[in-house]
Amino acid sequence: MTAETQIQTVEKLIAPLLVDDIFLVSIKIKPTNNFKIYLDADSGLGIEKCIKINRALYKVMEEMGLYPDGDFSLEVSSPGVDEPLKLLRQYKKNIGRNVEVTTNDDEKKEGILKEVTDETIIIEYTEGKGKKAVTVNPVISFNDIKQTKVLIKF
Repeated sequence: MTAETQIQTVEKLIAPLLVDDIFLVSIKIKPTNNFKIYLDADSGLGIEKCIKINRALYKVMEEMGLYPDGDFSLEVSSPGVDEPLKLLRQYKKNIGRNVEVTTNDDEKKEGILKEVTDETIIIEYTEGKGKKAVTVNPVISFNDIKQTKVLIKF
């Protein structure tokens, strides 16, 4: 079974376990059949939900006998704050937060995520200082975005 086939199988198996507002962000697989599954939820994803889904998915995979010797492992978590946003739903969930957008030409823009559509985002930041300060709201196409990270300020 190729890694791609394995990931597709796990995607099908996990789908019924994603209740409420929980959604799949990505699945990665390491050579030792170690599945790293990243989930998120519109209202935030607690560790308890990750553990519950991990146990349920493990049981289903074991019962199906995908890995006869139990030769697989699962890690179910939400993407860390250092993980870039991947899905439109993640962008929408983070409206109002500080983000750093890196465009395809490696230009970085930092600002508050104001609006998200199917094709674009709008961020807001201030250019200039003092009396010359101007608030700008550039519209950035998803096609022009290399990555977007949420910035956590302390």
